[in-house]
Amino acid sequence: MSNMVLEKSSIHPSAVIHPSAEIGEGVIIGPNVVIGENVKIGNGTRVIANAYIEYAEIGENCTISPFSTIGSEPQDLGYKGEPTKVVIGNETIIKENVTVHRGAACGDYTTRIGNKCLLMVGSHVAHNCVLADQVILANLVTLGGHVHVGFGAFVGGMSVFHQNIRIGDMAIISGFSASRQDILPYSKGEGRPPVPRGLNVVALKRRGVSQEIRNNMNLAFKYLISEEYNTSQAIEKIKKEIPMNEYIENMIEFIKSSKRGVLLKSHKSGYQSLEGDME
Repeated sequence: MSNMVLEKSSIHPSAVIHPSAEIGEGVIIGPNVVIGENVKIGNGTRVIANAYIEYAEIGENCTISPFSTIGSEPQDLGYKGEPTKVVIGNETIIKENVTVHRGAACGDYTTRIGNKCLLMVGSHVAHNCVLADQVILANLVTLGGHVHVGFGAFVGGMSVFHQNIRIGDMAIISGFSASRQDILPYSKGEGRPPVPRGLNVVALKRRGVSQEIRNNMNLAFKYLISEEYNTSQAIEKIKKEIPMNEYIENMIEFIKSSKRGVLLKSHKSGYQSLEGDME
């Protein structure tokens, strides 16, 4: 709960709000906003003109921009009107023309977006997707159903991802990318598909990951993308030769738990060595 003093909510007279909606304190609802059934909006959130929301729980201090649509029916031919929803965390920003569909009738029936996320103009989050905290989707990113995006990941504009894939923690993917396979945590991906070319050192540094840990992650990454070893062999060498840490363990577990396979194709000429970052 925010410690700030909240004023009474401000609701424009042209807004249409369903009787079942629950509106927190200090909420601003602009002109021509439509708030449909089964909506909860947390304290301090702004819903700007012409947004549409139904079947959604939105946290505190979020921004919902004009012409965004949250909680509408999923694009799933098997959906028959079951009671599903969208859940959005605190301090998340939804920009113009973003669409977030509520869950289909499977899993936990929910599409989830974490805290402090940024969904830029025109991005699309399909049914049953899960976005962890601090995820950024740039303009026109499209996520198919059941995509999971890890903590702090950044997805470049106009990128497209197949349903059921995973994008790992702190991965960064260049614009105009596309993938049918999982994206390795902490990697920098580029192209169609976004082949891993190095580690996202900037994100690791910003989050206080030490030089020693980054060095060992870099060595593990080299084995994983090497043409000399298959994935199982690379993991065995990592376990035998490199001091383990939580980040390397996360990479290995991510690979082992993959159902669609992890994109690891080696591009030696394209690999950006981190030797300059190593001490």
